[in-house]
Amino acid sequence: MIRIEHLSYSFGKQPILNDISLHVAQGSFTALLGPNGCGKTTLLRCIGGLLKPQKGSISLQDRDLRDYNPRQLAQQLSFVRQQASTDFEFTASDLVMMGRNPYQKHLENESQSDRQLVEQCMRQTNTWHLRESFPREMSGGELQRVMIARALAQSTPIMLLDEPTSNLDIAHQFDIMEMLSNICQRQGKTILLVVHDLNLALRYCPQAVLLHNYGIIAHGAIENVLTSNNIRTAFGIESEEVGGTLRFYR
Repeated sequence: MIRIEHLSYSFGKQPILNDISLHVAQGSFTALLGPNGCGKTTLLRCIGGLLKPQKGSISLQDRDLRDYNPRQLAQQLSFVRQQASTDFEFTASDLVMMGRNPYQKHLENESQSDRQLVEQCMRQTNTWHLRESFPREMSGGELQRVMIARALAQSTPIMLLDEPTSNLDIAHQFDIMEMLSNICQRQGKTILLVVHDLNLALRYCPQAVLLHNYGIIAHGAIENVLTSNNIRTAFGIESEEVGGTLRFYR
């Protein structure tokens, strides 16, 4: 589904990613893990076409990312940012309807099928009752679910999410991760997301990629990625797994 070959990216002279190669299988639920500044968000933005790597290639469905025009790319992948902007006057249902833009002609009104899909996606994310609410009237967890509903309405086989649980309390973190896990299992979408909480990733994500020092330390089944040696290398702390939960210490 997603194939990355020898990708490198720098901000000016500062390297962020160096010689990254990775294959993300279709229908997988994969966590991007690593310490702050290791390049997780940069890698996600490269995959999403928001940044252009200086070296290497990215392909979706065996087609080079550079061969997609913006509309075609928006039909292949959706991107949920870390924090949704709230400085606009759109209702929740308006925001979710924006997910249908890649399928509409210029100045074309939404169709009945578009409206039905928006309602379906909002009900799936438990946001239909918020349809007339504005972002300023919603909690962080509610707004995040609305943005996930918009990504679902975009009807893409790939979903990219940048820290979808950041700034949420533990109950809302579980809600978001449970919802994404169900979407992956029931709809067969390929989901790649940046996660800071290793235990949250361990609980919900079968696959993981661990980044450190501009490259990949390990990737594959999460229990093989989050080993004590790998965690020590990436984060500089000791760890042990007790009853399916990681415990950390110096």
